[in-house]
Amino acid sequence: MAFYRSMGQLPRQRHTALRRPDGSVYYEELMGEEGFSSDSSLLYHRGLPSAISDAQPWEFARSLETQPNHPLVPRHLKLHDLFGEADTGVDAVTGRRLVLGNGDVRISYVVADAPSPWYRNGIGDECVYVERGAARVETVFGAFDVAEGDYLIVPRATTHRWLPVVSGDEGFTEAFRAYAIEGNSHIAPPKRYLSRFGQLLEHAPYCERDLRGPFGPLLAEDIGAESEAPTEVYVKHRGTGGKIVGTIYTYPYHPLDVVGWDGCLYPYAFNVSDFMPITGKVHQPPPVHQVFEGTNFVVCNFVPRKVDYHEASIPVPYYHSNVDSDEIMFYVDGDYEARKGSGIGKGSISLHPGGHAHGPQPGAYEKSIGVHEFDELAVMVDTFRPMELGEAGSAVDDGKYAWSWVGGKR
Repeated sequence: MAFYRSMGQLPRQRHTALRRPDGSVYYEELMGEEGFSSDSSLLYHRGLPSAISDAQPWEFARSLETQPNHPLVPRHLKLHDLFGEADTGVDAVTGRRLVLGNGDVRISYVVADAPSPWYRNGIGDECVYVERGAARVETVFGAFDVAEGDYLIVPRATTHRWLPVVSGDEGFTEAFRAYAIEGNSHIAPPKRYLSRFGQLLEHAPYCERDLRGPFGPLLAEDIGAESEAPTEVYVKHRGTGGKIVGTIYTYPYHPLDVVGWDGCLYPYAFNVSDFMPITGKVHQPPPVHQVFEGTNFVVCNFVPRKVDYHEASIPVPYYHSNVDSDEIMFYVDGDYEARKGSGIGKGSISLHPGGHAHGPQPGAYEKSIGVHEFDELAVMVDTFRPMELGEAGSAVDDGKYAWSWVGGKR
């Protein structure tokens, strides 16, 4: 995100000594994308950023393998069936269950009630949407308080952890539920929203005022930890043949040792309620709902909004064949007009694969005529390579959505 921020202690000029009270120096780290050719930040550490004292395999609790969507059918995946009351002690990193994935992006879901380990994704950026509940997210850049409707964009290789607010504490009555979109690339605002210098333009549905940076600096002693205590950090990365593997590093000190940083690369939060929907005289195509993009995928919001105002408009989507993409819609809230009668509700995912025409359920097309507002909230990921089913997606497939346009399999 090419929007400069600074925090904490900094030398007047980059790559010059920042001295401690005793005269010794802090260690400068350049964290940058695309070699030295894109956004970066400079972080000033108390400890050596490269120092590790051990490295062990991280054995994932559940498989990250995927299976093709074969035979090719649209699917309804019921995410709220993945976790029950007996699932306690689950954290927002190791407890994620893989729903869908391909070589560009993976979508996971988790209901968490326990602190996560320190973690960083060495494969790509993460875009985590908070469906319900709240959490504190502690990072080397500072901390965030996130709650329902927040997206948190976490750049690749950012060390952080998730601390859910337990249901019943601090006035929150719902469990922490998160929808994690893990890229194999960086995730950023769409290029068409940005000036050639990186400013969000007037036609963009949000602006820099809507983006929340971290508060801090956040150091080990600020959270009651020992700065010299050995600490494990879980790292997700690529192994042989592109397989996803993990390593647990042990650092000789606590990772929260950054006394200051500045630059244009850092995590940030954005709440979906601040998205300004773009509407038109007739039905608008999905790109007007776009909020972020990665390599070979985009992220869109469908938010409560006024809809088409042509006297003969049909507000629900026209039937369409996205021949180059799969459409993954996560239904968060409201009453999604086009899917009435399909069994889809809050907590559902619909997967509409490329190569299959899809559109409103029977009757929804006609019933939408004359409707002026939609009360719906959904997060959509469109991919430009086919998505495959993860273990969680296979576990909660309703097995009948494909036949909902004809009233059942025949």
